[in-house]
Amino acid sequence: MSHYTILPIEAVMEGIESEIQAPVEIVMNGVMMQVQPLNGQQATIVRLLSGNPQDYLNPQFSPGRLIEFQPVPAAE
Repeated sequence: MSHYTILPIEAVMEGIESEIQAPVEIVMNGVMMQVQPLNGQQATIVRLLSGNPQDYLNPQFSPGRLIEFQPVPAAE
C-alpha cells in the first residue's frame, strides 16, 4: 500500500508507537465481559464471556456500549 502526502513522515507516524491498552475482563452485574478501558472509570464493551444466553439478548451488555465501572484490584 502506498501513501502519498505532503506531510513530513514525523507527522504521519506521530502516535503510532503509543501503547494501546489491552482489553481486560471484568464482572459487571454478574456478567463476565471483556472491555477496553478508556480511562479510570469508563470502558467500552468488547465482548461478553457469559455462559447465559439471556445476557447476549440484553441491550445493556451489547458490544460497543460505553459503561462506567469502579476497578477493584485483584486479590493476591
